[in-house]
Amino acid sequence: MTSGMGPFDLATVRTVMGPQGDATTKSLSPDFYAELDREFDGFAGHTLVSRHSFDTPWESWERHPKGDELVYLLEGDTDFLLRHEGKETTIRVNAPGTYITVPKSAWHTASPRKPTTMLFFTPGEGTEHAEDPKP
Repeated sequence: MTSGMGPFDLATVRTVMGPQGDATTKSLSPDFYAELDREFDGFAGHTLVSRHSFDTPWESWERHPKGDELVYLLEGDTDFLLRHEGKETTIRVNAPGTYITVPKSAWHTASPRKPTTMLFFTPGEGTEHAEDPKP
């Protein structure tokens, strides 16, 4: 954990919002996600605030069964693919300052059209990954 009020850089330090609204900062490490589960009670009731940059399609799909995920575009142009309630939807996000809400339990992945940086507000408890889940 990182102490103090900042400033912090989301490229290297993430923020965990707790069930009571408390914010805890945590530096990235090779075992970051496993550490989150251990240090924050399986991540129950917590939301991870993170920034990710990517220029190639994500290698897997993911879903968050405990809540909706907000994804905010800082820069770039990407297609978000969602599989939810038996349908597949593509949402293009290409105007900085816009965001999408990924519904609870919707499988999703991203395929950038150019280098992209996004801010994620993720209810991480029970997050699942799959190579290619069925709709």
